[in-house]
Amino acid sequence: MNVEIDISNVTLKTDRLTLRPWRATDLDDFYEYASVDGVGQMAGWKPHGDKNESREILEKFIEHKKTFALEYQGKVIGSLGIEKYKEERYPEFQGKRCREIGYVLSKSYWGLGLMPEAVEEAIRYLFEEVGLDLIFCGHFLSNRQSARVQEKCGFRHYAYGQFETRMGTVEEDEVNILTKEEWITASKDRRD
Repeated sequence: MNVEIDISNVTLKTDRLTLRPWRATDLDDFYEYASVDGVGQMAGWKPHGDKNESREILEKFIEHKKTFALEYQGKVIGSLGIEKYKEERYPEFQGKRCREIGYVLSKSYWGLGLMPEAVEEAIRYLFEEVGLDLIFCGHFLSNRQSARVQEKCGFRHYAYGQFETRMGTVEEDEVNILTKEEWITASKDRRD
């Protein structure tokens, strides 16, 4: 079952990143990466055509209180959303506390290991502070970078499916999961 999320007063820190609520003043940074060809398509949306489009989406991020801005060296370079998973598609998890995460990173920062760092901190927050039992995370089969982030963060294959994008296309996708028990075991193994 989907758990309610409100990150409006949550700030998380990693070695290099701050995960925090979005602010209206983040508009320029948001538009800068969201307007670049090849970024949004990896998550199923077209590059933003103008700042007004970015502003509308930014206002939704702030209003819905479920998407972190990823700040690196004083600049917002991506986002990490804590989305509702499709309960009707996975009725076997009805008795579990679940959410799905999704993320986007500025093309200028690909390959630096920043997204696994952000995802690992979000996982910690969701299991330790929110009390989730399970986290979903998916990627298009063509998106090897996102698949690699999920592998590094301990997610395992659960299902293949199709995802209808905001661009009107249907993409083949892989849905991965990580349970709290798996995460605790992996955390202990890393410390030992």
